[in-house]
Amino acid sequence: MKRLIVLGALVALPLCAAVATADTVPDAVKFDNGAVAQSLTGVAGDPADGLKVATTRPMGNCIACHVAAGWAKFADPGDIGPALDGVGSKYTEAQLRGIVANAKMTFPDTLMPSFYKTSGFIRPGDGYTAKAPTGPIQPILTAQQVEDVVAFLMTFK
Repeated sequence: MKRLIVLGALVALPLCAAVATADTVPDAVKFDNGAVAQSLTGVAGDPADGLKVATTRPMGNCIACHVAAGWAKFADPGDIGPALDGVGSKYTEAQLRGIVANAKMTFPDTLMPSFYKTSGFIRPGDGYTAKAPTGPIQPILTAQQVEDVVAFLMTFK
């Protein structure tokens, strides 16, 4: 009987861990004046992975609109958005998470896309709304990629 209880606990432990670290789905993100206080994943972001997301065109592609110190080695950084130098001092982690997830919650007139949003879009029709091969609209970035970009931006002091 004792072995059965231990075995049951060992089986249940990974299930509890999976529930505890489940990503916040885009429609459940809680904004407070544009900021998102809670991590979307419960896992700390990785600044190195955030750099990769920010500077890789098929991923976050932050570099298409923003310039930052150290980005000279990347081809054609943009100048449409503000320079990112100092954003880690100007904004809190919660504010940066909110801006990356959905900048329109902080800056209503921004041109910056919402990187972690799947509903509430204004579109000219269904023909212009991309759908994942298996169904619903997917966010541009995953919850962990948002956390990674936030960790990366926090290094810009």
